[in-house]
Amino acid sequence: MTQKLALITGASRGLGAALAEALAPTHHIIAVARTTGGLEELDDRIKALGGSATLAPMDITIPEAMATLCRGIHDRWGKLDLWLHSAIHATALCPAPSVAPKDWDKAFAINATATSVLIPYLAPLLGQNGKAVFFDDARAGEKFYGTYGATKAAQMALARSWQAETLNTGPVVEIVEPAPMPTALRARFFPGEDRTVLANIRDEAQRLLPQILG
Repeated sequence: MTQKLALITGASRGLGAALAEALAPTHHIIAVARTTGGLEELDDRIKALGGSATLAPMDITIPEAMATLCRGIHDRWGKLDLWLHSAIHATALCPAPSVAPKDWDKAFAINATATSVLIPYLAPLLGQNGKAVFFDDARAGEKFYGTYGATKAAQMALARSWQAETLNTGPVVEIVEPAPMPTALRARFFPGEDRTVLANIRDEAQRLLPQILG
């Protein structure tokens, strides 16, 4: 395959799905998410755009599943050009003394621990010339965002360390900041918000594309 390869973790909806569609004309999309139905709908939209996708309905918190995914990418293609890590878990907002251990554990598993597993798995596939992209919307220190802010900030700290470490060796590590969008994640934080004033998700994907591909 001469077409470039883009792995998107968290591809079934929101910005991950919109970026998959935006990249479809130039990349074969490897779409990872737990929701099979969402992936199948994404596949239909990608095919309508003339693109192609490989669907991987997997849970990123299971290291064995991610190892299988990465081994499959290696055996089939031998490399990866682009990794977009948009998978995220949003817990309900609550005061710090009310954080539930199960919510903390789930958020940390998805937002932080899975990232720490994926980076060493994917770094060899990305090599010197590939690119990894993370999305910074951390709200660390804001009231009621204790769990989300802490676990997302942990992800960003890891990504920024990797970014600094690979400046001279590759892969390129890019951190982008999306505008507020009417995603399911944001609705969990702002259930009564006027969503008409937020950035259109597909428009935001197109806005971020030059930075992602640059």
